[in-house]
Amino acid sequence: GVYSVLAVASAFSPNLWVLLALRFLFGFAMGGEWGIGASLALETIPVKSRGIVSGILQEGYPVGFFLASLANLALPTIGWRGMLMLGVIPALLILYIRRHVPESPAWEAQKAKGGAASTSFLQAVKGRWPLLIYVVVMMTCFNFFSHGTQDIYPTFLQVQHRFSPAVVTTLTMALNVGAVLGGLIFGSLSERIGRRRAIVLAALLALPVIPLWAFSSTPLLLGLGAFLIQIAVQGAWGVVPVHLNELSPPEARGA
Repeated sequence: GVYSVLAVASAFSPNLWVLLALRFLFGFAMGGEWGIGASLALETIPVKSRGIVSGILQEGYPVGFFLASLANLALPTIGWRGMLMLGVIPALLILYIRRHVPESPAWEAQKAKGGAASTSFLQAVKGRWPLLIYVVVMMTCFNFFSHGTQDIYPTFLQVQHRFSPAVVTTLTMALNVGAVLGGLIFGSLSERIGRRRAIVLAALLALPVIPLWAFSSTPLLLGLGAFLIQIAVQGAWGVVPVHLNELSPPEARGA
C-alpha cells in the first residue's frame, strides 16, 4: 500500500527536494516489496523449478525497463508528472496480487513449528556472520554490475552520441530484450551446472563485449553491444534470487 501511495504522491511533488524525499521513500517501499516477493515466490515453487523461475522473476525488472523506454516516447506530451503517474498502474496491480496470493508453504511450516514467531533475525544469523557479509559484498558488486551498465546508458547515448529520442528508445529496448533472454537462459542453465558456475560464466562473458558496448560509434554496433552485454549481466542476475534464497537459513530468508 505504501508503495502505491508514494508512487502517486511523487507525481504531485511541488519542488525537487520533495520529489527526492518521496522517491527515497518509494525506493524503501519498493525494496521491501521486492525482497519479500522474491522469498515468497521461491518458497512456493517446486525445488526443481527454482532456477528458471528465478530467471523469470528477476527479468520482470528489464521488462519494466522495456515498457518504461516505450513510455518515454510520450514524455514530451505528458511530462514527467504524467510519466510518474504511469508507474502507479503496476503498483496498484501489486495490491490485487497480494490479496489473492497465499502464504508460502515453507513459511506456514516454519510458523507451525513456532520458528517464525520465536526466532529473531539476530538469532537466525548467529554463527553465520561470514555468510551475511559475503552476501552483502556480493550483492554490492552485483548492483555495480547491473546498474552501472544499464541505468545511465540511455543518457550516454543521448549526451555523448547525440542520438535522437527514437534511436535511444530503440537501443534501450534492444538492451532489455537481451536482459530478458539472459535471465531465462542462465536461470535455466543453473539447474544443470550449479548456481555459482552459471553466475561466473555469465559474468565472464560480459568482459569481451565491453569494447563493443562502450566504444562503438554507430547505433547498430552500440545496440548489438548493449544487447549482448545485458545477456551476460542479467544472465548472472537471473540466478541471484534463487542463489540468495538457497544460501539463506530458512528462518531468515525474508530478511
